[in-house]
Amino acid sequence: MAVLQETVHRQNDDLLSAGLGHAGLLTAAPPAFADPAAPTAAEVRRRALWNSWRGIADLMPGGGFGQLYGTLQPVPGREYATLVRLPDARQPHRVVVQVPDNFDADKRCVVVAPSSGSRGVYGAVAVAGPWALPRGCALAYTDKGAGSDYFDLDAQVGVRADGSTAALQAADDFAFLPDAPVNASGVAVKHAHSQDNPESDWGRHVRQAADIALQALNQALPEAPAFTHANTRVIAVGISNGGGAVLRAAEQGQGWLDGVVAGEPNIYSNGAGSRALYDYTTEAAELMPCALLAVDGLPGSPLSAAGRAGGAVRCATLATQGAITGTDTAAQAADALRKMAAAGWTLPALRAGALSVDFDLWRAVAVTYASAYGRYGVGEHPCGYRFSATNADFSPRAATANERAAWLSDGSGVPPGAGVNIVDTKMALPDAFAPGLACLRQLWTGNDAAAQRVQAGIAQTRSAPPPPGLPVMLVHGNADGLIPFAFTSAPYAAAARAAGAEVSLWQVDHVQHFDGFLALPDYAARYLPLLPYVYRALDAMDARLDGKAALPADAHIRSTPRGPGQPLQATNLALPQ
Repeated sequence: MAVLQETVHRQNDDLLSAGLGHAGLLTAAPPAFADPAAPTAAEVRRRALWNSWRGIADLMPGGGFGQLYGTLQPVPGREYATLVRLPDARQPHRVVVQVPDNFDADKRCVVVAPSSGSRGVYGAVAVAGPWALPRGCALAYTDKGAGSDYFDLDAQVGVRADGSTAALQAADDFAFLPDAPVNASGVAVKHAHSQDNPESDWGRHVRQAADIALQALNQALPEAPAFTHANTRVIAVGISNGGGAVLRAAEQGQGWLDGVVAGEPNIYSNGAGSRALYDYTTEAAELMPCALLAVDGLPGSPLSAAGRAGGAVRCATLATQGAITGTDTAAQAADALRKMAAAGWTLPALRAGALSVDFDLWRAVAVTYASAYGRYGVGEHPCGYRFSATNADFSPRAATANERAAWLSDGSGVPPGAGVNIVDTKMALPDAFAPGLACLRQLWTGNDAAAQRVQAGIAQTRSAPPPPGLPVMLVHGNADGLIPFAFTSAPYAAAARAAGAEVSLWQVDHVQHFDGFLALPDYAARYLPLLPYVYRALDAMDARLDGKAALPADAHIRSTPRGPGQPLQATNLALPQ
């Protein structure tokens, strides 16, 4: 049995937003720490929830949250937190179970919500909280072996179970304690350096979180008949990496899991056309900056001009390498675009992918995941990358106590961010990132020892179909530029159905990957949020499990963008009824 730390969250400190509410989550600055170097556990939690909401949901005025879908009405209750380890894992994962005061003992329900991306344990609050908690379900979160429990190698300081930081010799309950060489410097990142390849165990993380949820309910409600998988409904829901995690849980869902809702899932399957995340990420990191110069009507971000300037440099690099043809930038971009189209990239995905180019997301993902797949430790990255606080000229430096204290609440689990940056030892002008990206790509296309090691880790992430009788709903935007629909949900659904699974697939027009980026005006005008479709899919799943309706049929949802400066309307969403 895990040791569960109980905390009470009522009045001005609720389960959904730690008392911040919609207005507090919209403030430009995060909740402050009274002592920036030593925040309390409550301060870290509140700030982590602030970041988790803003990173996942579109809360902007006119965006529809709280009016057309979702809620931030306070939900009082208790939380049960623990660090728990898979039997063969080097590092633990965080699990937090929320038991609302309105828990419905007559309809025992647990929703398990693994974090999206590599986020911390509250990384799925916007995905599951507004649906589960108001209706009286308990909610179990897991960071699925990633998260922002970074370790400062210079100061030898890590993050403890309660979120505080401590020196190596001062505690024994670190959420992440890397195996690092003596005198190593910089920052160790759990997803990259745990040596567990957490993605290969996503399904087991979800299952373990469900088990912890039952333990928490038994602790919270000792007078009630014991909570077991036989008498408690368990629904797993997640988006992005969390969506992939719940689909991996579905593989072993017999006897404990009742239904699965996966939004924009990062899933690698046996379906025709399925591609591994690392494959298309490294392809995009190299080719997309150039290819987008041949695409009209790209959405704009504050970094679009820099993205286009870098694209011209990348075209020249690729031409010099012989990777593309053409005597000028326009011809080179057209050839890069042809290559990406031949590899399965659609124009809607490419247009939305401009965001990942502008914000350097492709490189960030590839750097962290290469290390994770190869189970490399600190200082072992096959392409020489490491992580550190940096100076203005990108040179590494030691982190400060204030920076360390904010990593858990502010970090996304994949640098750069929260003062932790990528140190690229292969940087060389004129195309500074190109040498490192070529090395990262070779880990997929090559056959040397490092490539074989990374490829073996990727193979461990390939999914199997869910068992017959376990209902699964997939929701995916066909303008997703980070986890393209054509590489993930579409082939997964086809393979699962061929194996006899009960699967429903909603493909949604004008939805890209990041609801949080709808705060950018051009993205808000062009794209719609994913979350309302996830909530509607949860409604449909609940009706299916209650025996009130069959799982909905597949649907291609013809949504309509709201346009510049216009508030979101229900007619824009065209939600299935």
